[in-house]
Amino acid sequence: MHDTGTAPQSAPAPEQALAAPAPAPAEQAPSKHARRFGLPIATCLVTGNIIGGGIFLLPASVAPFGTISLVAFGVLTVGAIALALVFGRLAERDPRTGGPYVYAREAFGDFAGFLAAWSYWITTWVSNAALAVAAVGYLDVLIPVDEHKWTACLAALALQLLPALANFAGTRYVGAVQLVATVLKFLPLLLVAVGGLFFFDSANLGPFRASDDSPVGAVSAAAAILLFSYLGVESAAVSAGEVRDPRRNVGRATILGTLGAALVYLLGTLAVFGTVAHDELVGSSAPFSDAVNAMFGGSWGGTAVALAALVSMVGALNGWTLLSAQTPYAAARDGLFPSAFAKKKRGVPTVGVLVTVVLASLLTVYNYTAGSGGVFESLVLITTFTATVPYLLATVAQIYFLVSGQGERVHRGRLVRDGLLAGVAFAFSLWLVAGSGYAAVYQGVLFLFLGVLVYAVMAARKQRTATSRA
Repeated sequence: MHDTGTAPQSAPAPEQALAAPAPAPAEQAPSKHARRFGLPIATCLVTGNIIGGGIFLLPASVAPFGTISLVAFGVLTVGAIALALVFGRLAERDPRTGGPYVYAREAFGDFAGFLAAWSYWITTWVSNAALAVAAVGYLDVLIPVDEHKWTACLAALALQLLPALANFAGTRYVGAVQLVATVLKFLPLLLVAVGGLFFFDSANLGPFRASDDSPVGAVSAAAAILLFSYLGVESAAVSAGEVRDPRRNVGRATILGTLGAALVYLLGTLAVFGTVAHDELVGSSAPFSDAVNAMFGGSWGGTAVALAALVSMVGALNGWTLLSAQTPYAAARDGLFPSAFAKKKRGVPTVGVLVTVVLASLLTVYNYTAGSGGVFESLVLITTFTATVPYLLATVAQIYFLVSGQGERVHRGRLVRDGLLAGVAFAFSLWLVAGSGYAAVYQGVLFLFLGVLVYAVMAARKQRTATSRA
């Protein structure tokens, strides 16, 4: 049910890497608890991870910038689609579990691969903490939990534990939860996105530029917050080893999932902006609930949306928990992460899941202890920066593959198209680093430098093992 071929112990030479696509992962004996994902489930994995907690909370997070944030959303969508197309092309060429880690290591060697794996791993468990914090805002609509910080903290911890239990049960259950959660989350989003157009009032939009930032600065700052809502475009590529016919289905699932999420995002955000007054939206902790209440009156609609949003976020936590274990699994197979991360049970790297839950829980407790104000925004800005590292390495790897000779086997028009897409995706990712803000870059770089120490230890151990076998 997963990648069973022996991974190379060192990065292949460029001429070897370009000679032929990597072999597809071999099949394992079937298990009733582990099952490969078909195109529908793989698409739901992408869509479910993209449409997690971001869309339900971010309209309020970007409202302080004004409606110029819709421009940021449009620019962000173009960049996300470019990234999706690049990941689709890379996965077609090398459909192994690990995504950006696999591409960076194949192109540039162990250290680049480790940086991609380390930073992506950080992104996943910090994202889990941020998702759980966001989910508490919607849980509070149903059950008062946000009045005291420790009650909210315990609720956030419980929301992280439930998806972990589904992962421990096996990939069969991960896929089932993801499918159900993705279907359920579309109901409130479509309700607001389509129904909101009939209640749209331009007077609710507020100023075009509400902050003191320049137009470019406001777009960059809003995009840095909004990127969190698009994290997940690489989901199918990271889990390629669990996808049936990955060369064909990973790319298709990535594009379909990203396009579907983009359509719902843009319409939903516009509808919220047009149905909830700007001053109210800035202070809202559940903007989609407020939008439905404004559309239909009363509180029943908002309660229903809050319930669906909670289901959506639990589904996203389910998918992100799986992804958080997949990249360390791939790196551990190559000796770049502790070997415990390479162990699978029922198709899931259980040690990776356990470590993710523990780290995300500790981060959640720390942030509530330090003060819950701005917790969500600070967490998503850190993940914005750390997510750009594997994105940058993957897009540069694609450029390397094209420039160093692979283009000789590709139709000229396709070479130009792929090169242009990789260039747009790289420029987009680099721009997002600038928009993350000094604090996020500062904290993110500390995480990366800590990883360099880990790499030194793992590389030395790998070298010692290779020498002893010689």
